[in-house]
Amino acid sequence: MELLETDAELTYTDAAGLADALDGADALLLWDYFSDAVRDAWPSGGSLRWVHVAAAGVDKLLFPELVDSEVVVTNARGIFDRAMAEFVLGSILAVAKGIHVSHDLQAARRWHRRETRLISAQTTLVVGVGSIGRETARLLRAVGMDVRGAGRTARGGDPDFGEIVASADLVSHVGWADHVVVAAPLTAETQGLISKEVLAAMKPGSHLVNVGRGAIIDEGALVAALGDGPLAAASLDVFEVEPLPAESPLWTMPGVAVSAHMSGDYTGWREGLADQFIDNAQRWLSGRPLLNVVDKRRGFVVG
Repeated sequence: MELLETDAELTYTDAAGLADALDGADALLLWDYFSDAVRDAWPSGGSLRWVHVAAAGVDKLLFPELVDSEVVVTNARGIFDRAMAEFVLGSILAVAKGIHVSHDLQAARRWHRRETRLISAQTTLVVGVGSIGRETARLLRAVGMDVRGAGRTARGGDPDFGEIVASADLVSHVGWADHVVVAAPLTAETQGLISKEVLAAMKPGSHLVNVGRGAIIDEGALVAALGDGPLAAASLDVFEVEPLPAESPLWTMPGVAVSAHMSGDYTGWREGLADQFIDNAQRWLSGRPLLNVVDKRRGFVVG
């Protein structure tokens, strides 16, 4: 941040002091993207012109007063793409190669030789065709997987997915996939998108990965689909309530891998976020166009 100190007056604050710090501020870097502090302090932000969120998802920030304002919002698009794509690939490999089963057998001191599956013979549907979904598709295709995407509109000839189906019609398409990967932002359209009906339509023995947001999946329906079919496995990095409550059945269900919202947290991610913000701040201070401008009505960066 020292790079900005010669051109701007910087103030550091926590949630408790945000209202005072916003008084007269032109720009805000929001590091704690799950905080309600900006909403609570909004009446003090009359001079704000730009808010940068150090995260890919901006759902927590887009309260009506901010959406209706002239304040520009940018996000950390691009920082987490590769890490999250690798997390998805690792999750798919773990299921296809029976890594979790091997771990359980090892804990029980059981020697059980068995066959596993080639992921190059399997199919993946990626729900969410933004930068994270695209990086995931490229990585999965590089290891030979057949990959399609699901987005707002259906279209063909996509350079990363080939075919993109309409996410509103997932019930008609999830049965094709051995693995369904949720990498979409949380918006009004995606909340509850992976519904009871979608889960019931999935391929028998399939695997669901969620690196998007927990509220995109009906968690109660997910538990039922894992218990009674058709799902055989789920790799879950995000949940409706975080941290995941100790009483959640997902902790102990066979075939479920739980991680603590960390799919994008690689060594050096904080430095990457800081460098990205500094670059955008220098653009803003010099009057150049900002990168990663969020469409506040849609809830994500367009294009």
